Amino acid sequence: MSTRSPAPYASPYAAGAGLGVVLFASYVLAGRGLGATGAFATLAANTVSIAAPASAQGNAYFAQRLADGGPFTDWLVVEVIGVIIGGFLSAALAGRLRLGIDRGPRLGALNRLAIAAAGGLVMGGGAVFARGCTSGQALTGGALLSVGSWLFVAGAFGAGFLTMLAVRRIWT
Repeated sequence: MSTRSPAPYASPYAAGAGLGVVLFASYVLAGRGLGATGAFATLAANTVSIAAPASAQGNAYFAQRLADGGPFTDWLVVEVIGVIIGGFLSAALAGRLRLGIDRGPRLGALNRLAIAAAGGLVMGGGAVFARGCTSGQALTGGALLSVGSWLFVAGAFGAGFLTMLAVRRIWT
C-alpha cells in the first residue's frame, strides 16, 4: 500500500477508444466479442461434472460447455482471470490499491454490502434470462449494431438513473 497520492483516472474517451481496440482485437484473434457470463457457465459446468458427472452430461447446456475441454480452454475464463489481474495491477500502479467499502455517510458497511449483493443477484439473474451479460450485450451486441443490445443499453442506463434518484440521499 502506497502513501503517494493516487494517479488521476484515465480519460473516458481514451479508455473507450482502448476498449474498442480490445473488442476489435478479440474479434480478429478469438473470433468472438467480449463477455463474462460464459466464463461462469464454464466454471459451473466443470464444477457440476466433478460433483455429479452424470447430471452434467445429462444437461445439454453443461454437456456443450464440457465438450470444449477444461475450464482453462475457454477463452472467456482466461479473459475474466486477466480482468482480475489487470484490475489489481492497474490499481496498484495508480496508487489506488486499498481495502475498504465505498459508501455514503448515512449507510453502514453491512447495509452497503447487502445492497451490493442484491444488485449483483439481480444483474446475475438478468444475465441468465438474457443468456448473456451486460458487457456482452453492450459491447459485443452494440458493436454488431444489434437493435436488442442498443435497447438493452438504453434500458440499463435508464434503470441506473432511476435507481440513482431513489438512493442518492444515502450517498450524500
